[in-house]
Amino acid sequence: MARSASSSRQTELREAEGPLPANETAVERERRRGRGAQSNTSGRFEAEARVAFDDGWQSIEDLPPFKTTVSADSARKVITRNDSPDVGFDRSINPYRGCEHGCVYCFARPTHAYLGLSPGLDFESKLFAKHDAPALLEKELAHPGYEPRMIAIGTNTDPYQPIERDLKIMRGILEVLDRVSHPVGIVTKSALVVRDLDILSRMAARNLVKVGISVTTLDAKLARTMEPRASTPTKRLEALKLLSDAGVPTKVMVSPVIPALNDAEMERILDSAAHIGVKEASYILLRLPLEVRDLFREWLVANYPDRYRHVFTVIRDMRGGKDYDSQWGVRMKGSGPMAWMIGRRFEIACAKLGLNKKRAKLTTEHFERPKDSGGQLSLF
Repeated sequence: MARSASSSRQTELREAEGPLPANETAVERERRRGRGAQSNTSGRFEAEARVAFDDGWQSIEDLPPFKTTVSADSARKVITRNDSPDVGFDRSINPYRGCEHGCVYCFARPTHAYLGLSPGLDFESKLFAKHDAPALLEKELAHPGYEPRMIAIGTNTDPYQPIERDLKIMRGILEVLDRVSHPVGIVTKSALVVRDLDILSRMAARNLVKVGISVTTLDAKLARTMEPRASTPTKRLEALKLLSDAGVPTKVMVSPVIPALNDAEMERILDSAAHIGVKEASYILLRLPLEVRDLFREWLVANYPDRYRHVFTVIRDMRGGKDYDSQWGVRMKGSGPMAWMIGRRFEIACAKLGLNKKRAKLTTEHFERPKDSGGQLSLF
């Protein structure tokens, strides 16, 4: 009887919530093969919304698949500033706009709307590269008024996404920072970071670098679906080991934590990282700002329809009844009993594994201002 009553109650709840939301803007699977987003809806600043519609002439079948294109980003400066109390840095560099990794949950997706592009498939296929970033960086560091503090790289889009393999903009930036002994903190989910181990190990010897690698899940199938062009979980752990063995301070980042999808893996991820030499760890709760909410919902309905309602119910429990709360102080960790429980699980696991007992501190004492070849010469 109890089982029957419970089943009846669940049916009532499903009927009250209505059917699963339909994705009227979904792009045909073959056109988006290897991509994370399901659709390519117009950005929020566009005056018109475009939707693919088959008028009976089968013209949609003739549309080409989404291919990665790279355009030049002609920025005048490369260091961006922020004053957010939620992050431990006040300046950062983003060598690229857009990210081919295609992580469906990426909170940076809405930035493509400022370019007149979609935060959906455009974000992961229409990329912009700052080819002159190393030269611009050296010029900014040479300014007499510049005061060195750690520069964060990878906090928006991944500096080691696939196109970096050929363009090597990130490597050029590291060469500048190494030459002037400037501290840098790197965040990535790509094993490509070990390509630059020669530079990173030199900088680590002077306490100038720390590398954090995001390990969202150990499930290769889930990772492939959720982060289609990022390194596999195994490759990321291998990269952490190689970096640690070379003396580079490393951090494993369990982010984002998605309730009812990957939150149960937190302890296993931390344990795997601790046993290969990682000393620091962190986590961030799933964030769904602006267009990311609908893109994540579309992906969840398409890939995990049985978990859709449960995932969003728990998310709202941790976001004050909303899909997202952008308040400083709570946007990274959430609030409420469920968010508290995730935080305590993280703390207990770290304590058992000896993580975060000591944090690597970067220094600016070795900084040597580069000479500004284009600046005014001194009279003395």
